[in-house]
Amino acid sequence: MKIGIVKEIKVEEYRVGLTPPSVEEYIDAGHPVTIETNAGVGSGFPDAAYRATGCTIEKDKKKIFDESDMIIHVKEPLPEEYDFFHEGQILYAYLHMAANKPLADAMLDKKVNSIAYELLMEEDGSLPLLIPMSQIAGRLAVQEGAKYLEKTFGGGGVLLGGVPGIPKGKVVIIGGGIVGINACKIAVGMGADVTILDVSASRLAYLDDIFGRAVTTLYSNRANIKETIRQADLVVGAVLLPGGAAAPKLVRKEDLKLMKKGAVIVDVAVDQGGCIETTRATTHQAPTYIVDGIVHYCVANMPGCVALSSTLALTSVTNRYGLQVANLGLEKALDHSKVILSGLNTYMGKLTNAAVATDLNLPYSPY
Repeated sequence: MKIGIVKEIKVEEYRVGLTPPSVEEYIDAGHPVTIETNAGVGSGFPDAAYRATGCTIEKDKKKIFDESDMIIHVKEPLPEEYDFFHEGQILYAYLHMAANKPLADAMLDKKVNSIAYELLMEEDGSLPLLIPMSQIAGRLAVQEGAKYLEKTFGGGGVLLGGVPGIPKGKVVIIGGGIVGINACKIAVGMGADVTILDVSASRLAYLDDIFGRAVTTLYSNRANIKETIRQADLVVGAVLLPGGAAAPKLVRKEDLKLMKKGAVIVDVAVDQGGCIETTRATTHQAPTYIVDGIVHYCVANMPGCVALSSTLALTSVTNRYGLQVANLGLEKALDHSKVILSGLNTYMGKLTNAAVATDLNLPYSPY
């Protein structure tokens, strides 16, 4: 199978779909690989490192799309890439289509077969291709939130850890999953006053066990959300619905009036539409905006700013499944592996994910 790796073109996105060692795995398995010129430079991998693996370096992105059976992306293709799709091509990437109907329409129109990183689910219910990026995004959420609390960025001028004799900054984390627990680790490490909310009693018990008295755990309901954000200096939206469905809007626009001026919201759920009603996707070039005095940080590719760490973490898990598709062919891989089947988003002009179909109000057709 011919594998193509293209340079990411999302603003300030420096990750790359395959590292040189991961390219070698494909080549050793008999699959020729072509990578776009300078695609890996942002992650610290020059063309020479790829050339040494035996892959082809190509500057023409369209040619890579035209000649590749499978395109391995990191983030979703952007509109300027839609015309490069061709029928039967496999797209293996983060897609988050529930919040991106133009992408869904383009892939259905061109009959692209897509496997979404964020949907791949193991038999134990874990999301192996989402976990490493969720870990990174959760940790970055508090790091970035702490920065934008500085007065020079429009924040309230609060130091999350405080110093002896003054109150600590208050961090509220909505969602106790992978993002939430990693945000919690950094917030606790900074010395902040941390509250974490979740709908699962067992998850709250787990969080209580591992963090003890360092955090307050609360059930995530309307009353508790309103009360905690009232006191918060930093709110981290860390809600994920499995299956690719859009995130629920747990903090409403009118709720911002309850919050302290200069407080910061970091909505990590932005790829799935965000769990804050006032969320709109931003970029690393222009990461924040202010609504009702509240600073919003809603960068849709947060891990892209730590590209080396992110690329190493991502490719360490994506290669296993991508190689199965390349070795077996898509249809045999789907028949052989329920895990790979769980990631199928579109197939020959049909939308094969029920949750995404519902959110986009499009027909659903199982594989």
